Amino acid sequence: MNKDEAILLVKPHLTKERFDHTLRVATTAEELAGKYNESKEKVELAAIFHDYAKYRPKEELRRRIIKSSLPKDLLHYHHELWHGPVGALLIEQEYGITDRLIQSAIRYHTTGKANMSKLDMIIFIADYMEPGRTFPGVDEVREIAQDDLIHACLMASRNTIQHLMNKNASVYPDTFYTYNDLINRINGGN
Repeated sequence: MNKDEAILLVKPHLTKERFDHTLRVATTAEELAGKYNESKEKVELAAIFHDYAKYRPKEELRRRIIKSSLPKDLLHYHHELWHGPVGALLIEQEYGITDRLIQSAIRYHTTGKANMSKLDMIIFIADYMEPGRTFPGVDEVREIAQDDLIHACLMASRNTIQHLMNKNASVYPDTFYTYNDLINRINGGN
């Protein structure tokens, strides 16, 4: 499947604003793919499909989590986290996209995870810092992402954790695992 075909499949499932966001994520991810020597084709598909399930009904997302091998603890956290893992399942079921790296990048684009691949990190950070995003700390992350993908992802996960804690919101464990793994990578495994 090429980029144009993917865009045509995704567009009907998103609002105009979310579709525009998706295109900005794809452009940002493609730039990062060139900078960090990652497969342009995989990056394009993961970026275009990253929010594919975002507007599925909450009950459908819940049902798919329950009936799948996805972790059931997702159901104890905000439903905004559900669309990535469910979207990773749907692209295989509905379009036959079986590439595990693409599926992983979609699944973890919101929370991150320990041991993220380069593709995981590119989609995670592209979603966080695409040009339409405006919130405290995003410009610093954009600047660092030009030279250090791991450090940019660390900053994004730190900012996300701090934001959620400031709101007295729960933080999904994978987000903590992301932060801890990235800090260990930067500190040489110590």
